[in-house]
Amino acid sequence: MAGWISRSAVFVGCWIVAVSVGAAEPADRIELDERTRARCLVILREGLDSAEFWPSMHAAEALSAEGLGDEVRGALGPKLAGERDAQHRCGLARELARAGDLAAVRVLHEVLASPDAYGHAHACESLFKVGEIGDGVLLRRAMAAREFSLESLMAAAALARWGNPKAFTVLRAATRLDDEVNARTAAWILARVGDSSDLPALRAGRDRFSAPLTRTYFEHALAALGDDEGGEALVRNMAHEAAAVRVQAAEFAHVARSTGVKEPLRGLLADPVLDVRIRAADALLRLARPGPAGRGDEFAVDVFPADEAHPRYSEGSVVVLRDGRLLYATTEFDASSSDFAKARIVAVESLDEGRTWGPKRVLQENVGGMNVMSATLRRLQPGASREGPIGFLFLRKNSHSDLHAFLRISEDEGATFGPPVQVTTIPGYHVVNNDRLTVQSTGRLVVPAASAADVVKSDHFAASCFLSDDRGKTWRRSRTAVDYAKRGAMEPEVLELENGRLLMHFRTQLGHVAVSESADGGETWSEANSWGVSAPEAPATLRRIPSTGDLLLTWNNSVRVGADHGGRRTPLTAAVSADEGKTWSRPVSIEPDPSQTYAYTSVAFHRGRALLTYYVGPDSGDRLSSRFRSIPIARFYSRVGGE
Repeated sequence: MAGWISRSAVFVGCWIVAVSVGAAEPADRIELDERTRARCLVILREGLDSAEFWPSMHAAEALSAEGLGDEVRGALGPKLAGERDAQHRCGLARELARAGDLAAVRVLHEVLASPDAYGHAHACESLFKVGEIGDGVLLRRAMAAREFSLESLMAAAALARWGNPKAFTVLRAATRLDDEVNARTAAWILARVGDSSDLPALRAGRDRFSAPLTRTYFEHALAALGDDEGGEALVRNMAHEAAAVRVQAAEFAHVARSTGVKEPLRGLLADPVLDVRIRAADALLRLARPGPAGRGDEFAVDVFPADEAHPRYSEGSVVVLRDGRLLYATTEFDASSSDFAKARIVAVESLDEGRTWGPKRVLQENVGGMNVMSATLRRLQPGASREGPIGFLFLRKNSHSDLHAFLRISEDEGATFGPPVQVTTIPGYHVVNNDRLTVQSTGRLVVPAASAADVVKSDHFAASCFLSDDRGKTWRRSRTAVDYAKRGAMEPEVLELENGRLLMHFRTQLGHVAVSESADGGETWSEANSWGVSAPEAPATLRRIPSTGDLLLTWNNSVRVGADHGGRRTPLTAAVSADEGKTWSRPVSIEPDPSQTYAYTSVAFHRGRALLTYYVGPDSGDRLSSRFRSIPIARFYSRVGGE
């Protein structure tokens, strides 16, 4: 059909998704005159005020996408406070989250955790749409149900958006079902998270069902993934006699990035059905903007490039703020790249998930005799919530025998931080790496430290933990410490295992990562032993992937016996463990350049991506920059099971 241009890029709510379909032609923006744009906004604002609940939510979605989230928050915030219907609570919370208040996601988790299943499917669908899954536990449980249902499929949708390979298996199996509702729901989801490999199954589904609405779902999913016949059907469906079909066609016009539908969409602005008018207005406004960046793309930005005045930026951390902004803190050294040079901690923010960054500000002035360094930014409540206070942990270095960790807390999303509280409560030199504070499921805060009396007189370290059960107000040291051969247990990190035990891993001089465990919340620790992971004398970083529950390890997968520090800190790699660290997938390369060195990685997760920071520079360490890298979680599974 003339004018049909396909591109499988999807913009859902406030976040970016795209699917590569090979030779699909890139979409162009449509030109939208001011009169039409103004008419679209009038329709959306009328829809937001409408008594028709779900159309009003669709209007809210469109207004947020147009950058008018403040209007949406003002209209919906009071409604959520008084709403009792679980499904409506999901709709309101979803749109508040898309309007810039990620704290509303808590409502979706509360509904999903309720014993009353009435709102479960809506909660899963809403988590899918806003791209937030918390720790993923409830969604993985919902997806694992034996029978297909809207709840299990929407749970799979949310997890698929976060790279869970099992979720794609569930969704693709559902397209082959005879049950029309489940099959078309799977098609609707794959339109947003699938790829060109799904086209044959979607064509088969289209041909298997005769009911107009069900067939529509498959046709529009084909259009979204670049199929020309699907695109032609989408345009035809805009004139369908069934309002539900017209709604779907208008909704998918921007999902499929179809620029040949401008005039049909303009005609639908006068449709007698409110939801058709809202979807058409939304599609026109979105198609007038540039298409979104790709779901599968990986990108890196040297956010803090080293220069003569500041030859080293290192040991950083990232936290996601409740409006979706990223706050990135790192250490800025003056004049020298030495660990003992003058330094402060600086921070920047990103409004576009890390592609660009705002101006630099000082987060912590140098109050040490030598420096302050090694930032950690962390929510101080259990789970992967986007609300609650933010802890800012850092080191104050006065001398070779006086290095201590301090915690400052922000109640205003990182705009300001309160006074510092000393975490390391005994004298000495206590090394706490960047991005190391652990929040247990019990709420206990755990800060692992490698300690020595004087780092010049003796650089042998023992690892212990400093614990707080009152949100960081007071701290005490664990009753036992962990030692190891040669330089000892260095740069430890702690992670909570699925059985509730704590795992401590640390850097060694023996060519491997070593581990110890605690069965009492970090009070006492077992004798350490090798973890079976080869590594030079360099730190590793361990996290649990929310969408799968698997462990993700980032480290330098290179050891050279007899070399200084056991080998160079290159390449930077990652691997996944599905059995709590007993075995690992084949490593995935993150930074392969052998001429560069990479270390002190931080890892956070946001909207289906792993957000990494680390230093990058030559072996000499003369110029170390702090790099941000955004990696789709699915890439870590590209080599799981071997190839």
